[in-house]
Amino acid sequence: MNKLILGRYFPGNSLIHQLDPRAKLCLAIYFIALLFFVNSIVGYLLMIGFVFCVIKLTGVSVRIYLRGIRPLIWLILMAVFFRVIFTAGGTIFVSKGPIAISSYGLLLGFYTFNRFVLIILISTVLTLTTKPVDLTDAIDALLKPLRLIGISTSEFSLMLSISLRFIPNLLDETQKVLDAQRARGVEFGEGRLTEQMKKIVPLIIPLFSSSLKRAEEMADVLEVRGYQPGQKRSSFRRLSWQMRDTISLVLMGCLTIGVVVLNQLTLFERWIY
Repeated sequence: MNKLILGRYFPGNSLIHQLDPRAKLCLAIYFIALLFFVNSIVGYLLMIGFVFCVIKLTGVSVRIYLRGIRPLIWLILMAVFFRVIFTAGGTIFVSKGPIAISSYGLLLGFYTFNRFVLIILISTVLTLTTKPVDLTDAIDALLKPLRLIGISTSEFSLMLSISLRFIPNLLDETQKVLDAQRARGVEFGEGRLTEQMKKIVPLIIPLFSSSLKRAEEMADVLEVRGYQPGQKRSSFRRLSWQMRDTISLVLMGCLTIGVVVLNQLTLFERWIY
């Protein structure tokens, strides 16, 4: 579980690291939204190729990204499994009651698997190459128009960035508690479902306690540094939009055109219908 790298930052000087955090955040959100409009195998192959090109540009090993998916692989496979067995259409291979394995279900399972993996990968690229403080500034800058209607965006952006930053810390704490329970002889993943649920209770209490303690420490740090909610603040960091950021938006536009064109090509899916 501690191998999950989503939410961590890897220092570097790659092209992706140098992009404006506003551009990276917008592009990541747009990419995730675009994934839900891909409806062809070749379209997903294009998205996979694009993501792996981006990963290579980050200068971080592909193995690290793939290792970061491993803790979530069972959750992804479970979603794919239910998608496959409860989706009918095309050629039916196996059918028993409401459960069926069909060519259409397998195709949607392929889409679901790639969608989850690509969302995790592109989100990991964003957090690995963006400092938490830069991410906070980017969220604050993008939400600035909301200030016109009286919404305090600085608190929201700070809360969001802290939540994202604490995901790996919480997973590290979970791993420590798991190791401590195993050292006491607790066997996780064995026995009946009710027994396994009972074993989770000793995990929740220390995690809840450590989370509250960490939140209290964070509040003390913010108070010591003079942070006051609702107050207007200045910043010595200025986000600067460069030509490379504009080029990245153009490339995303080209990817969108490619997806739209490939969605019209159903060469590989004709046999299914």
